[in-house]
Amino acid sequence: MLKDMELLQFPDERLRRVSQPVEKFDEDLKLLSKEMLKIMYQSMGIGLAAPQVNKPIRLIVLDVSETRNKPMTFVNPNLEKVEGIVDSSEGCLSVPEIRTTVQRHKKILLSAQNIDGSEIKIEADDLLSICVQHEIDHLDGKLFIDYVSSVKLQRLRKKIAKQKKLTTEKPKGTTVKIV
Repeated sequence: MLKDMELLQFPDERLRRVSQPVEKFDEDLKLLSKEMLKIMYQSMGIGLAAPQVNKPIRLIVLDVSETRNKPMTFVNPNLEKVEGIVDSSEGCLSVPEIRTTVQRHKKILLSAQNIDGSEIKIEADDLLSICVQHEIDHLDGKLFIDYVSSVKLQRLRKKIAKQKKLTTEKPKGTTVKIV
């Protein structure tokens, strides 16, 4: 199950796939969630969805704690109830170095399953609410940049293209080794 695990980057079309519900709660699923947490922590993220590592299933991991030692895993997450609106400054591991303001629900009631398949419900607000919504969007093939105006999206696309060009450009000139 962990074969072909890579952190996908926008504009990779695999990020746009709608994820399938998890039906099998086994050791492979537990291993995948552990590996996703490892990638999330190494990348300095607070959340990661399975589609971001090329696994189109409904699985998200996150840790919004200040101490970075309270990981959470939600399988087949679903928003049952939402309240209020809040502006959120967001970034994404799949759209690096880009941040923009997105409107999210201030408070949510989440129903999901844990890694063993047991049903759970939690109320969330603040950063946890925002993070859950962001990661569920990934499961539905959406990215946070989909919420911005077309004008702002064009600017973001140009910025992304410029950053990709800078990171893939070969240095110009002659390299000299001094002995």
